[in-house]
Amino acid sequence: MKQELYPALITDALKTVRYPGTGKNIVENGMLADDIRIDGNKVSFSIVFDRKTDPFMKSVVKSAEAAVKTFASEEAEVTVNVEFRQAAPAPKPKALPQVKNIVGVSSGKGGVGKSTVAANLAVALAREGYKVGLLDADIFGPSVPKMFGIEGAEVYMHEVDGRNLIIPIEKYGVKLLSIGLLVDPASAVVWRGAMASNAIKQLIEQADWGELDYFLIDMPPGTSDIHLTLVQTLGITGVVIVSTPQEVALADARKGLAMFADSKINVPVLGIVENMAWFTPEAHPDERYYIFGNGGAQRLAEECNVPLLACIPLVAAVGERSDNGEPIALGDSIAAHSFLHLAHEVTDAVERRNNELPPTTRVELK
Repeated sequence: MKQELYPALITDALKTVRYPGTGKNIVENGMLADDIRIDGNKVSFSIVFDRKTDPFMKSVVKSAEAAVKTFASEEAEVTVNVEFRQAAPAPKPKALPQVKNIVGVSSGKGGVGKSTVAANLAVALAREGYKVGLLDADIFGPSVPKMFGIEGAEVYMHEVDGRNLIIPIEKYGVKLLSIGLLVDPASAVVWRGAMASNAIKQLIEQADWGELDYFLIDMPPGTSDIHLTLVQTLGITGVVIVSTPQEVALADARKGLAMFADSKINVPVLGIVENMAWFTPEAHPDERYYIFGNGGAQRLAEECNVPLLACIPLVAAVGERSDNGEPIALGDSIAAHSFLHLAHEVTDAVERRNNELPPTTRVELK
């Protein structure tokens, strides 16, 4: 009597075929594809191997043909197709693998001194003995070259492990890169969002930042594509929000806080810095004039349950030193010590964050 063929019978027959590499049969090994086809006496199926150079491929195929004829039907016409597993894509290497902490310096609006805070915080951390890098990610208003006196500086590349990488410029103990070093400073940067984002990724991934304790990012003001690019490229340890005491600035700072706290972003906020907290005449260092309001950032910090890291006074010398390419944190004035105090508060906040929360991962946004 002629044996009727059906898929389960073929599968049972193939369970007798052992794969020498493991000693298990090819069904147990998951090598039998889900494509058994039967047309009368014609039987076809696929066996999946891990690689094209599998040394047991020919013997397994012959054994499979024989097993079907022996245990299913002598009259079966067997066709065995060979397939190969798709290799899983290699995981994308971690950006900045030698950097311990990545800290963004952000603000809800422009004009609050965010870049001044970022530059002086970088210098203050370097003065404390940390290895520091500063990326100027404010594509449309780069100010780091001016603040560090490196306008017009040549940017070079060198080869590292077969890759040509940009060499950051080092000054005052801080490694620096800015789009302002790569474009004509007298020309406006007119780029679409994708171009700006790609430029930022290149300054991160195609630069030789080396070993750093702190990698600071001077972020653009507001919320934009650049912020999304940064959180998708880097696992940011935390962000520092800069504001002035004015209610209009505080309202925008709230938006920045909300962006980083969003469940899709979820980057810890290390705290708030109140810049231009009061005006102190240099001739009368004990006097304070709250020309932009008083206590606004403290109220915002309490409202959002984040620390107020520092209050930075409005001192004419801060702007003058920035314009001359010599951040005031290099000196020994009251303003310099306020930035040194900020550096201590930031390092403490980072330590608390690292002790209490898991490492930040890159954001996956669809």
